[in-house]
Amino acid sequence: MKKRLDRLRRLERVREVAKQAAALEAAEAESTLRQLHNLSERTRLMAADYASRREVPDGASLIHLGRFVNGLQALSRSTENDAVRARSIADARLNQLAESERKRAAIQERADLQARMIAKAAQPASLGSRKAIGTDLD
Repeated sequence: MKKRLDRLRRLERVREVAKQAAALEAAEAESTLRQLHNLSERTRLMAADYASRREVPDGASLIHLGRFVNGLQALSRSTENDAVRARSIADARLNQLAESERKRAAIQERADLQARMIAKAAQPASLGSRKAIGTDLD
């Protein structure tokens, strides 16, 4: 019984390490997602700012500005698509984290049960109360 408890405690520690690794991966995925959203928003705002400019000296400058704005808009869309992919990755990492926690908690419950069984087996058996002999009138 003690060997089983030791094995369960080791397995619990392994599950805890796996949970910590999953938490780190989830945090990194969320950070990447936040950075991509920020980059997409800044690029979109920059494209809108350049698109609203009207003080160009000649047609060539207007064409150049239009191409630049189109490039910024394409970059913003691309970054937003990357953010969508990053969202799905972050969601998957959070699901992995939740699964790691469930596995760790299940092992912990099994280890706690095994520890209670060992403690119960180690207690001396009680004889219980003796049945009274005779009647209440005695």
